[in-house]
Amino acid sequence: MTDAATRVLDKGFVRLVESMGGDAGVVDAARVSYGGKSKGEEADRKLIAYLLKHQHMTPFEHSVFKFHVSCPIFVMRQWIRHRIASYNEISARYTEVKDEFYVPSLWRSQDVKNKQGSVAAPSLDHAALTAALQRQVNSAMASYKELLAAGVAREMARFVLPVNLYTQFYWTINARSLMNFLSLRADAHAQWEIQQYAEALAGYFKEGMPWTYDAFLRFVWKGENARFAAERSALPER
Repeated sequence: MTDAATRVLDKGFVRLVESMGGDAGVVDAARVSYGGKSKGEEADRKLIAYLLKHQHMTPFEHSVFKFHVSCPIFVMRQWIRHRIASYNEISARYTEVKDEFYVPSLWRSQDVKNKQGSVAAPSLDHAALTAALQRQVNSAMASYKELLAAGVAREMARFVLPVNLYTQFYWTINARSLMNFLSLRADAHAQWEIQQYAEALAGYFKEGMPWTYDAFLRFVWKGENARFAAERSALPER
C-alpha cells in the first residue's frame, strides 16, 4: 500500500490511480448538445444539480476514476456485481498469493429478519472465534505451500485458500456508475465490510468531483449511512 492510499479493514486499501473529467467534464458534456461552454462556477454547479435532480445521467459518464483496490475475495464477489466498469485482478495462476487474510475485529450474528444480513452480537466469544479463524487460515496457507513444494501448479494449489484471502485489482468506473455503486454499497443494508470500501471511494469522489458529490447527497442518495447523513445535513441551503 502506498502513502496515498486509504486503509480499509485490517489489511486492505483503496488508492486513486488517476481520474479524468471531474465536474468540468460533466458540464462540458451536458452543454455540448447546444454548443455551449462553462458559464462560471455558480451556473455550472446549478447545472450539475439540475441534471441529478431530474435524472439526466449521461453527462456523468464522461468523468472517470481509476482505483487500485485490495479487499477480501468475498468482498470482490459482491463488487463485481457492478458490471458497468472495467476490472483487472491479480492472478493466483501467475503469482504466489501473500499470507494476507481478513480477520474481523468483531463477529456478528445472523439477522433473523434479513436472510442475507447480520447484526451486532456482543454476547459472542469474539476471542475464541478469532482464534478458530486464525487456525483455519494458518492451516490453509500451510497446505497451499505444501502443494507448491510438491510441484503442484499455482492454479491448482490455490484450491485450498478461503474467501477471506485478500486480492487486488484495478477498477475503472465513470461517475454515473460510481454513484450507483455508492447508493447500494454504502447503504446500511449492505454487508459491513463492503460499506467500508464504499465510504473510502466516496472520499475520493468528494475530492475529485465536489459539486457532483454535493448534488449526489441532495438528490440521489436515499439510503442509510451516518457519514452521508452528517455531510448532507451540513450542506448549505441552495
